[in-house]
Amino acid sequence: MPLRPADRSWPQWVAGRLRTRSVWRSDLPVFVTAALLSALSLPVGFFGFLGALALVFSPVLWGFGIAAEVGPFTPAALWETLVAVPAGIALGAVTVGALTGVSLLRDLLLRAFSGSRNPDLLAKLEELRTSRASLTAAFENERRRIERDLHDGAQQELVALVMRLGILEAAATATEQERIVQLARQAQAQAERALERLRETVRDIHPSELSDLGLVAAVRELVARSPLRVELTSTGTDAWLSSPIAAAVYFTVSEALTNIAKHAGVGSARIDMRCTEGGVRVRVGDDGAGGARISTGSGLSGLRERMRSVGGNLEITSPPGGGTEVVASAPAQPPW
Repeated sequence: MPLRPADRSWPQWVAGRLRTRSVWRSDLPVFVTAALLSALSLPVGFFGFLGALALVFSPVLWGFGIAAEVGPFTPAALWETLVAVPAGIALGAVTVGALTGVSLLRDLLLRAFSGSRNPDLLAKLEELRTSRASLTAAFENERRRIERDLHDGAQQELVALVMRLGILEAAATATEQERIVQLARQAQAQAERALERLRETVRDIHPSELSDLGLVAAVRELVARSPLRVELTSTGTDAWLSSPIAAAVYFTVSEALTNIAKHAGVGSARIDMRCTEGGVRVRVGDDGAGGARISTGSGLSGLRERMRSVGGNLEITSPPGGGTEVVASAPAQPPW
């Protein structure tokens, strides 16, 4: 992700940053601290290692007639250069220790300065996480409520209407009133179509198989209703999967099959679903035209956000002419 938004120039971005309190309360102290400690590390490392090398190689330099001078120490005899060798090794070790200490100090101070602005930010982040969890849970509860209301209300009324029309048709037949028979049959057919559409709407909101039997059974029912020839492979059990995870994966599979039927130009698809105690991973693929992109719509962008809302992810591989593979993965329980 770019540091500067694409719709703002560098001067505008810098001016905006300078007007924020975080620059003066956190960014500037972090920069000054890093610069000072880095400036301290440079001479320590340079003179420490240079002095250590001079002491370690002082016998060699003495052989060339050079007396290696390191600070106040200048060897006056060969034995002094030999004594300087372990002193050089010790100086190198001390230099490494000093640089390590400066590095640890720099990290400690940077974390301290960075953490000074974090309480409010962390509180807002936690509030956002809680809000996202509540929103997802509320969304699932609302879907279930609508499904129950439609199932127990309008759907039951339509069932009763179909039955009454059937009785009316039978009664009309007995009295040989052909016009009533014709109208009753038309009304019954219309009511049956409305009932079927209502059942499809209820199923799209939240299929009863998903609530009653789990993800695997719901996907099998989805495959049975699909106009495609679907090869389904399923391993593991979905007993560990929470309701939000199962719903997100189910509707991802449903949308992927719908896209294959509409856009892939093939009559078959394959689904590989693996459920474990740690989560679920589903692959939906075809050998069709390819070229699908999450960013171009097809409902996949919304599904990706839904998968992310429960801690999962959605990936799509769709080279032109090479088929499409949609991969949905999620943990068994949401991170919230």
